Amino acid sequence: PQEQALSFIRMAQQQSVRMQRLVDDLLSLSRIELRAHLAPETPVDLTGISREIVDSLTLMAREREVTLTLRAPTEPVNVPGDRDELLRLMENLVENAIKYGKSGGEVVIDVVDGPLEVSVGVRDDGPGIAPEHLPRLTERFYRVDTAASREAGGTGLGLAIVKHIVLRHRGRLTIESALGEGATFKAVLPRFGAPPRKP
Repeated sequence: PQEQALSFIRMAQQQSVRMQRLVDDLLSLSRIELRAHLAPETPVDLTGISREIVDSLTLMAREREVTLTLRAPTEPVNVPGDRDELLRLMENLVENAIKYGKSGGEVVIDVVDGPLEVSVGVRDDGPGIAPEHLPRLTERFYRVDTAASREAGGTGLGLAIVKHIVLRHRGRLTIESALGEGATFKAVLPRFGAPPRKP
């Protein structure tokens, strides 16, 4: 009976943590949507943010035997941005790559500077994603593999949050993947100081 009680308490705690995560993600999403019409204007260094995220997720990567590799210019790569939202964007993409890439694999973060646009790509060498799933990945609660996502502690909102952050920053999100060939998620954002793109 005592073991049963402990098992029940553990299960209740796990559900409580999952519910808390879900509420946090829903609140984040609604905050981002509320500010969607306000394009951020403060310069934010994408290279610095990428370094912070790599540092904060190194332990998680090590536990899953995943190598994190950051390829970025030594100079700051500035975009007009909201620092907290861009940290969240990078955290979601790199966490996903660690969780759903292969154990013993590598996750590569590429920051590329350009005259008008800047991109940050996150590539894993996991099982890849079938083409029929790609258009729906950023929908709320859409999961390619529900059991694996729940097991990894996902809420089904991570990529929806990423998409809305990218849209608020007047950028675009691209997803490239094929079964057996890993996946690359890339956010392309306007460079700080570049003239606005024509609609």
